[in-house]
Amino acid sequence: MTDLSELDRGAAPGAADPVKVLLHRHRELCERAVDPLEIAAGLEAHGITDRTAARFRHRDVFSLAEELYARVPRGADTAADASAAPAREGDHRRSVAVLLLPLLPGTLCAAALIALARTHGQTRLYAAAAGVVAVALALRAALRRGPLALPDTLASRSATGSWTCWLLVYAVLGDGLLRTAVAGGPDGLPDGTAGGDWPVALAPLLALTLAVAPATWTAGLFLTRARRKLAASRGLEDFAASVRPVLLGVVALFLGALAALVALCAPFLDAGPVSPAVLALGVLLFVARLLTVHGFTHAPRVILMLTAVAQVLAPATVFAARLPGCAALGAPVEALTAAAGPSAVPVLTCGAGALILLVHASRTLARASAHLRPEQAR
Repeated sequence: MTDLSELDRGAAPGAADPVKVLLHRHRELCERAVDPLEIAAGLEAHGITDRTAARFRHRDVFSLAEELYARVPRGADTAADASAAPAREGDHRRSVAVLLLPLLPGTLCAAALIALARTHGQTRLYAAAAGVVAVALALRAALRRGPLALPDTLASRSATGSWTCWLLVYAVLGDGLLRTAVAGGPDGLPDGTAGGDWPVALAPLLALTLAVAPATWTAGLFLTRARRKLAASRGLEDFAASVRPVLLGVVALFLGALAALVALCAPFLDAGPVSPAVLALGVLLFVARLLTVHGFTHAPRVILMLTAVAQVLAPATVFAARLPGCAALGAPVEALTAAAGPSAVPVLTCGAGALILLVHASRTLARASAHLRPEQAR
């Protein structure tokens, strides 16, 4: 973090060239930047505001960044122009892959569910195992490229995968377990059907895997629109005020796409209406991923962990209430289930988590520094 007190001394009225001091301190940032916008975002990440820019005789951070960008010599421009055509061809191939790859998890999940419906006994178990592996590999591939991909510098710091798996498992098994637990069961293990001793809901899993595609596309839309807002803004506050509606609009667009997929999945699987908890879970995972890919890993990790723990505790308290003298433990969950059904638990937990992360995202993703490329943040 830049020492602002030292910057103030460098920007003092007696300094012959205060911008030169700043250029010396952030030379690596200025040399790596592909345009002044990245310098502006990097300066904000180092604590330089529009007020600080005024001490360097500039009206805002963007104007200061333009001068810094202009002062850095760029001898590699000719070589970059010579390689522009091959780079464009490579970018086109990558863009096609990014466009089509997110469709793979939902496609494989639908194929796996069809295979489950047409198999029985041990063959059904093999089909289920193969389907889980195929969908997991497809998700891994889809999330390693495109706007939802984690930069290499963040991959080791993000530990949300295990909590995401817990939330997905609960979406499939949790409501059925809670319903049978309140009724006194379950009397057996899940058999992959909706009418067994432990009912399984497969439509939420299909809807969420299909939603990988709109999540990727809407995340890309947010990145593009935020970049344009950054180019058009002439101040940090101006950018923050313009990008927040973009974020809310992208989340609303994803929610609409997920709702449409949810409505289609139940008839496809010949199942009952899908729980609205899938919508809350989808938005929670989407906003958590947006924050994570922009470098804000702590809040998503904590919220996903708390949400998963709360969902696990719901049926656990019902089972614990069967112990002598512990009947009061399950009373809140049993009352909630009796009033609104077992889906009320994931609706409340995922909905609260999604709302908290969305409020957090509206503050953090509205910063110019949030849209800095990872290699420029150093």
